[in-house]
Amino acid sequence: MQSLHLVLGAAVLLAQLIPFSTQAAVQQSDAFTIGEVATAANTNSASLTLEQAIAMTLSISPELRSAAHSVEITEGARVQAGVRPNPELALLREGTSSRSNRSDTYQLSLPIELGGKRGARIKLAEQDQVLARGDVNVTAAELRANVTAAYLEALTTQEHVALAKESFSLASKSTNAAGRRVAAGKISPLEQTRSSVAEASARLELSQAVADATLARRRLAAFWGSTQPEERNLVTPDINLTVIPSLQELQSRLNASPQIQRARAQIEREEASFNLAKSDRVPDLTLTFGKKKDFQTNVSQTVVGMAIPLPFFNLNQGNLLSAMRRVDKAKTDAEIAYLNATQALADAHQRASIAQEQIESMRSEILPAAQSAFNAAVTGFELGKFGFIDVLDAQRTLFQSRAQYLSALSARYRSLADLERYISVEPIVGNYITDRNAK
Repeated sequence: MQSLHLVLGAAVLLAQLIPFSTQAAVQQSDAFTIGEVATAANTNSASLTLEQAIAMTLSISPELRSAAHSVEITEGARVQAGVRPNPELALLREGTSSRSNRSDTYQLSLPIELGGKRGARIKLAEQDQVLARGDVNVTAAELRANVTAAYLEALTTQEHVALAKESFSLASKSTNAAGRRVAAGKISPLEQTRSSVAEASARLELSQAVADATLARRRLAAFWGSTQPEERNLVTPDINLTVIPSLQELQSRLNASPQIQRARAQIEREEASFNLAKSDRVPDLTLTFGKKKDFQTNVSQTVVGMAIPLPFFNLNQGNLLSAMRRVDKAKTDAEIAYLNATQALADAHQRASIAQEQIESMRSEILPAAQSAFNAAVTGFELGKFGFIDVLDAQRTLFQSRAQYLSALSARYRSLADLERYISVEPIVGNYITDRNAK
C-alpha cells in the first residue's frame, strides 16, 4: 500500500510539471510564441528588446562610425574642390649683384581655369558625398539585419534552455519514481536503467543548450562592443505573423533600397568623373603682370604676359578612356546589384512563406496533438497502463515540437530581417556620433 501511495504521489508530482493541460493546449496553442517561458522565468530581471538592441548597435557600432567618418571626409573634399588656384609671385634677376648692370623683374602670375574644371570638381565631390551617405545607409541596413538575426538566435537559444530545464526536471522525477517502483517490485529494474539513461541524455542536452545560449548572447553583445555575453532577458519582437506582402509588392519597392540607391550614386559619381576628365582636356590660361627695372638706365617697364599649353600630345585621352570605362562598369555593377537584390528578396520571401506555413501547421495540428499525447500518457500512467518511460517519450516529443515551433518562428523573423535589408530605407546620416568621448 505504501508503494502504491508513492507511485500515485509521483504521478501527481509529474502532472504538476505538465506545462499545459489538454484543454489549455487547444486554447493556448495559437498564443504560444517565443519568449513565453523565459518571460515567466525572468519576470524580475531587466529585459532587452529587439528595438533596443538595434538602437544600441546603430549608436555605438564602430563600423557605422567609420562610415560616418567617410561622410565627413567627403565634406572636406567638397570644400577643397571649390577652391580656386593660388596666384604666383616671382622675382627674376638679370646680371650680377652690382646695381650698375642688374635688372629685376617682379611678376604676378594668375592661373585661370578653363573648360569648367572647377564646376566639374565640385560636382564630383558632391557625388562622393552622396556615395558616402549611401555607404552609411547600406552599412546601417546590414547592421540592422545582422543584429536582428543575432538577437533572434539568442532568443531561440534562451527558449531552448528553458525547454531543456523542463525536460531535465521531468526526467529526474521519472528516474526517482522509477526507483521507488523498482524497490516496491512493481516494475523491472530495466525501466529504472532506461529512465537513468534518459535523465543523463536530458542533462547533456541542457548543458549543450546553455553553452549555445552563452555563445549566441556573446555574439549579440559584440555588436555594441561588449566582450561579455548579454545577461538581460530577451523579449519576443512584436511582428505581425499573419501578413506577408506579396513578392511583386516587395520588388516594386526595391528601387528605394540602400543597395540600389548606392549603385545609382556610383554611376552618377563615375559620370561626374568622366565630365572632369573632359574638362581637363582644355588647357588652362596663365596671365602674368609685372614690372621690370633696369638699374643701369634706371628705367622701369611694365611686363604683361600670357601663357597657355599647346595640346599637341597630351589630350588627357588615357584618363578620359578610363573614365568612360568606369561609367560602363558602374552601370554593369548596378545591374548585378539589382539582380542580386531581386534574388535575395525572392529567397527571403520564400523562406518567410514556408516558415509561416510551418507555424500555422504546428499551431493548428502538431502542438495540440503532441500536448494531447503527453496528457494521455500521464493519464495512462496514473491508471497503471503506461510506464514512466512512455511518459518521458511523450514529454520529449512535446518539447521537440515546441522547439521546432521556436525554430520556425526564428526562421520567419530572420527572413523578415533579410527582407528589410533591402526594402527598409530610413534617413540616418548625421545621427551618429563619430567621437567616442562625446557620447
